Parts: sequence; C-alpha cells; structure tokens
Amino acid sequence: MDDGAVLHIKGRILVGPDPLDGVRDELWVVGGRITFDRPAGARDVTTVEGWVLPGLVDAHCHVGLDAHGAVDEATTEKQALTERHAGALLLRDAGSPSDTRWIDEREDLPRVIRAGRHIARTRRYIRNYAHEIEPEDLVAYVAREARRGDGWVKLVGDWIDRETGDLGACWPRGAVEAAIAEAHRLGARVTAHCFAEETLAPLVEAGIDCIEHATGLTEETIPLFAERGVAIVPTLVNIATFPRLADGGEGKFPRWADHMRRLHARRYATVGAAYDAGIPVYVGTDAGGSLPHGLVGQEVEELVKAGMPAAAALSAATWGARAWLGRPGLEEGAPADLVVYDADPRADVRVLGAPSRVVLRGRVVA
Repeated sequence: MDDGAVLHIKGRILVGPDPLDGVRDELWVVGGRITFDRPAGARDVTTVEGWVLPGLVDAHCHVGLDAHGAVDEATTEKQALTERHAGALLLRDAGSPSDTRWIDEREDLPRVIRAGRHIARTRRYIRNYAHEIEPEDLVAYVAREARRGDGWVKLVGDWIDRETGDLGACWPRGAVEAAIAEAHRLGARVTAHCFAEETLAPLVEAGIDCIEHATGLTEETIPLFAERGVAIVPTLVNIATFPRLADGGEGKFPRWADHMRRLHARRYATVGAAYDAGIPVYVGTDAGGSLPHGLVGQEVEELVKAGMPAAAALSAATWGARAWLGRPGLEEGAPADLVVYDADPRADVRVLGAPSRVVLRGRVVA
C-alpha cells in the first residue's frame, strides 16, 4: 500500500471484550490511522475480511538479548520480526543490556516499551544480563534505568542463594522501598522477577507495580495483591521449563530443584486463583532469553488452561494489556496496528497462532 491508499477491513472488528458493544462491522485505515467513518472519495481501496483484534501485546519479552547476553542488531531485528509475524505489535521489553532505540525509527517493526537493563544483586542472576550491584547502590541504579527506559524499571527480586541452596530474596526491605519511591518520583513503574513465596509481600508493601512470573503466590499473598492492584505477568510458557531446569541443577542445589518442581506443579492453580481474586493478569512469554520469540498465542492458551475465560485471556493480550500500558487499541484516530484472523478467537484462542493478515502502522506487513 502507498501512502494514499485506503484499507477497508470488514467482518467482526473486536474493539473490546463486550460481546455486544465491543464489536463493529468495519473500519477504514487512512494515513495509517483508524477511522470508523467511510472516507469520502476514496478510490485506491484494498479490502480485507475477517475477525480483527488490536495488535497483540507481549508484556514480558527481551529484545536484543539471548541466553548469553546482548545480541547484534541483525539478531535483534529477527527477534522483532518474529514477534510481528505472530501478531505481537506492542512489546514490553522486561530488561535488556542492548540499546534498541533504533527500533523506534523502523516503521516495519513492533513498538517497544523498555524497562532498561535488569538490576540484580551481585552474582545473583544470569551472567551478562544485569547491572549487578549491592543494596546501597539500588536507588541510584533505579533512577538511572527509570531515565533510560520507557516508564518501567526491572528488578531481580529473588534468585538462588548459594548459602542456603534455595531461592532467596535479593534486597532488604528499606533499600527496595527507597528505590521504588525514587522510580515513582521519576514517573516510572517498577516490576520484579520473582519465583519464591517469601519475596512477594515485602515488594508489594513497598509499593511495587507488577510482579513477573509470580509462581510463589499463596493464599496469604493473593489478597494483598488484589487489595493493592498489583499486576502479574505469569509467563507460563517459561514456567513450563522449570522441570528441565530443576533436573540440570539438582546435583548442586537439591533444595532449589525441589522448590522449582513444586512451583511448576501448582502453576495453573496459582494463576487461576490470582485471576479469581481479581488480580490483573497480563500476557508475557519471557522470550529472548532461553525461549524463542513469537509465543504470544501459546501464552494465551496457557492462561485458558489455568482457568481464565477465553475473553479474559484475550484481553490480557489485547484490550486490557494495551490500556494497562497506556497504548490505544482499535479506536478512532489510533494508529492502525491490528491482526486479522479467519475465525473467531473468542471461540477458540488457538486461532491466535494463525493470523491471516498483520497490519502495522496502517500497512499490511504479513
């Protein structure tokens, strides 16, 4: 399509989760933006038909990162294109050592919301990923990443403690309270990688905005999350790897391996209980470390397996996720980032795995 072309999309336009008010029959794309009013005098019109969702959201991935650390621009581009092919057009990058600002200049790549680089305790995270610091430096590093990111900062809340041989919290309460307060002062939200149970309550009480993975949620902490409105991004496609990780580390850290297996065994019950309690749940895959990109549809399927209704799981990757991140969906005047399917994804979320068209910034790109 050239800049003067008009895209006409017909069928079932799913502008929201409501089965009645959330459905329109058609929309047009003019100048890269959505309108629900037929453009007058349009001649160069391309028509696409199907079931339409806003561009999907992967709210936890890592662009510019692989299992060994930062990657080059060519590899980063492939990662972003893989997300685009899967219909993920809005990515929250939950920590990367790479400078990926150049992606913002590319009209053919998804939009990225960055959390800067991970901030971890010394020797308490994956090598080459994070700033590895001690608690007295936490506030300064949080301020640095708050200024570098796009409104988010990422902490590593817990990791293997070699002294105990199990998961352990990384930060004392006072340090994390001061760091979160500083991020909020600078207009950034804070999220944290957390697997363990005991890590959660102190972070929530310190004012954290989101928890990644959240496998350690319990009957005691779920009400606290719900009361404070703290969101979770479960990354169930990543949690599925826990048994393999446990097998690999059992010889050195048997307590940790047993803990990881137990967290894995109750993963669906944990997410289902969180959703039932009213905790906001969003879709994220943790792609870019040990996992490939393009898994957003599989993560929606995992949320359904955990007991979330299909409409709620879809919202966690579309309408709700976009609102949470402050980005528009299928709205009048919004950038035309949308995905078209041959069947109704509300009836079967597996449809997400096979988009028929992907439209980014008003152009059909896949």
